[in-house]
Amino acid sequence: MANKEILLVADVFANEKEIDKEIVFQAIESALEAATVKRHENRIKVRVAINRATGNYATYRRWEVVDANDEIDGDVEFPESQVLLEVAQLDNPDIEVGDFVEEEIESVAFCRIAAQTAKQVIIQKVREAERRKVVEAYKEKIGELVTGVVKRLEKGSVYLDLGGNIEAYIPREEMIPKEAVRMGDRIRGYLKDVRSEPRGPQLFVSRTAPELLISLFRLEVPEVGEGVVDIKAAARDPGSRAKIAVKSNDPRLDPVGACVGMRGSRVQAVSNELSGERVDIVLWNENEAQFVINAMAPAEIESIVVDEDNHSMDVAVATDSLSQAIGRGGQNVRLASELTGWELNVLDAAAADKDHDEVSAKAKQEFIEKLDVDDEIAEILVEVGLNNIEEIAYIPVDELLEIEGFDEELVEALRSRAKDALLISAIASEERIETSQPAQDLLEMEGMDEELAHEMAAKGIICMDDLAEQSIDDILEFTGMNEEKAAKLIMKAREPWFADKQGEQAGG
Repeated sequence: MANKEILLVADVFANEKEIDKEIVFQAIESALEAATVKRHENRIKVRVAINRATGNYATYRRWEVVDANDEIDGDVEFPESQVLLEVAQLDNPDIEVGDFVEEEIESVAFCRIAAQTAKQVIIQKVREAERRKVVEAYKEKIGELVTGVVKRLEKGSVYLDLGGNIEAYIPREEMIPKEAVRMGDRIRGYLKDVRSEPRGPQLFVSRTAPELLISLFRLEVPEVGEGVVDIKAAARDPGSRAKIAVKSNDPRLDPVGACVGMRGSRVQAVSNELSGERVDIVLWNENEAQFVINAMAPAEIESIVVDEDNHSMDVAVATDSLSQAIGRGGQNVRLASELTGWELNVLDAAAADKDHDEVSAKAKQEFIEKLDVDDEIAEILVEVGLNNIEEIAYIPVDELLEIEGFDEELVEALRSRAKDALLISAIASEERIETSQPAQDLLEMEGMDEELAHEMAAKGIICMDDLAEQSIDDILEFTGMNEEKAAKLIMKAREPWFADKQGEQAGG
């Protein structure tokens, strides 16, 4: 059957919708197939093939080649659209399961109904093609800044018109809390993801991502855009406060000043875009302790203790600066922690000094007793940062030799005595664990009950001295008590240490 109308429809749609003509031909074939199936009572399968040059088309009825279905006596389940493999092979020995047997049948005319059906199919395919085009275009822009006009608001979520009939979506949780947004407002966001949804391509945008802060500074500060200033990290409490870490690649340029701008103009522009979010600009430093000090500003840091194993730092500040260092609701220390990547514990410097003195006193006494050294050598070991026997047993010889007044003979003697002490302690600990019986001093200790004492003994904490050597975290690991009770028990167990020390001082 020849139909010039088909060629005309293909040309019109291809030109008006800017769509590949092949997609239009396929849509018309689908429409003619649907019209043909409707003419038959049974749900037959058909295929329509249009000649792309002349508009001629032919219609074929199709049967899918299948294996016999044993459940229905070796026959096919849908005889109107299926044929057995052995039957199909009578005419074509090479045919296989999944192939089709075809027979040409009378074609339906390309009438108004068929044309209307084809139009619907074409529109659907045009939409699919447009979705693919948007997805492909914006996939490459993930991680970039996008700007749009607020198109509609739905339960706290925002839909943006990016132009060209392209829509972006900002979920409620990605909006800055309490931000006043109205229809027609022009706002920016960070493109987080692009996904093809049933309703069309969905561009997911965030107003809370730290990357948005970085992108805005890149836009407002030419030195950042040109790569003269690097933004190393960013942390945000959206709508309230943020911190960014900056580094200059030109020693003559102050990166903090560049980001602040004349009279704060640049940082103010970023703040205005983020609903008044206050931004602290921090100088990045390759020395991580110094970087933490910078990040904790404006609080003044008195001392820092670094725990590499747990990737944390204890930050000591003066008592009158404690609230400033922590910030409202812990905001300052939380942002500093996110910015630096370290877990930060803010301590009162006075309390920290007291704890340090207690630890040092304990370590010094342990060195005197277990290493058989005098008060002077024990003091030196504590001063260089050694806090327990294990550290002395396994510290590199070279590091001990660097201590003023220490020679090879002394270093070897210290290491040997430390290893012997550890061995004796390990043997004693194993013997105690085997018995799992708490010592009398642990049972009678104030705040202790029999069940807890046996629970501790099972973990190798047999006597008060064993408990005194534990940390709060050690105790919390295997008991259900709270932090306060654990701390009280440990301090109670340590009382004899300090009483002995005071007695020695009084006797001296």
